[in-house]
Amino acid sequence: MKKILALLLALAMALSLVACANSNTPDPTKDPNAGTQETQKPDDQQPSGDKIDINVIAAEYGQNTKKWWADFQDEFNKTYENINLVVEVVSWNDIYTVVNTRLGSNPPDILNIDVFADYQADDLLLPAKDYVSEETYAKFYEAFLDQSVVDGTVWAIPDLASARAMYYNVDILEAAGVDKVPTTWDELKAACEKIKAYDSSIYPWGIDMTTDEGQAAFAYYIWNNGSDFTDADGNWILNDPKNVEAIEYAVGLVNDGLTNTDPANETRYDLQDLFGAGKLAMVIGPNSIPTYIADNYAKANTPKEEQINYAFAAIPTNGGNPSVSAGVMDRFMCFDNNHSAEKIEAIKTFFDFFYEDNRYSDWVLMEGFLPATSAGGEIVAASDPAMAPWVDIVGSCKFYPTAKAEWADVKQGVINVEQQALLGGNVQELLDNLQAEIAG
Repeated sequence: MKKILALLLALAMALSLVACANSNTPDPTKDPNAGTQETQKPDDQQPSGDKIDINVIAAEYGQNTKKWWADFQDEFNKTYENINLVVEVVSWNDIYTVVNTRLGSNPPDILNIDVFADYQADDLLLPAKDYVSEETYAKFYEAFLDQSVVDGTVWAIPDLASARAMYYNVDILEAAGVDKVPTTWDELKAACEKIKAYDSSIYPWGIDMTTDEGQAAFAYYIWNNGSDFTDADGNWILNDPKNVEAIEYAVGLVNDGLTNTDPANETRYDLQDLFGAGKLAMVIGPNSIPTYIADNYAKANTPKEEQINYAFAAIPTNGGNPSVSAGVMDRFMCFDNNHSAEKIEAIKTFFDFFYEDNRYSDWVLMEGFLPATSAGGEIVAASDPAMAPWVDIVGSCKFYPTAKAEWADVKQGVINVEQQALLGGNVQELLDNLQAEIAG
């Protein structure tokens, strides 16, 4: 009897082994994620045989971004035949939704976006030094790396940066009788009223409170009213009286008919188009605006005499506070997808290739942004003298508190406050509610 039982047991084990060998079910002891992600990948991201696959989601910065990345992808894959790089370029309006959807099933290897702290707080990221070579890591401005530090560790590396200033149409201000470029909020409102009286078809002031740039609008006004998102100890102060005053001032300009008509839906690109067409007198914008306008003129073959005469100045401020230029820094980060040692080396190769001095400078100049590396800064300043002052400015900008895990919620929260205020909501109550939600 014992012999029969032993034979039956052996037969059962043999059949089990055969079944496992013929099954598509992964061995969970080898790869807990196997079999759950591959079937959900887009067609252009299927495994490429013996090659090492690297998938990147990159933000779309402007009109030239998709072509630049397409050319980069082709060049990289021809240079490194053992790697299959796929770069998916997604608009800023959609990227947060796309990334959050993908995280549950098919996270990218590399992500180019502005926020990082919420991903780090969920233990989804690798420390930057794990996936960036020492040579490339040494290129970055230290102040930029500091913006991605949590608990003493750098979790993301700077992609590029921009600084903000107030652009103004010289001819419109002169024709409207604005004798002095406004430097204070009172002067700004008075200038807007003169421009509106001069020509009601021109929007005096541009405001973007969309999901694309609403957090920047919040920063422009609170920073230039002597306040901030947090206090000196890093505590959130979203409903600070000065913040309430700042947003009430901005919304008041809209309600008085001194701005573009739909700030909740008109993005910075809409405003830049209006400004370049001579239909918007003043707007706060990044250092990339000259490149953006010049590209549009070139595509439309706009005659020189129809091009606007413009300049830039410090952002107007209130209460005697010094003007604050907003700095915006975007990042690359690497998700912890149980990469093999070979995959990590391939990712390092990607970043070495991207941050090669001349290639990286081309990337920065392509959309008129500012570099995050010292060598890039030197090349950009030398190749375009108009960019030289901006390279200096970006080093003294104020940045969003993106290292705080709550930043993603704060960012969306202040945009919601602005949009509800545009619909008649009480700014004090809205910011009180947001403060309670964020600070607990």
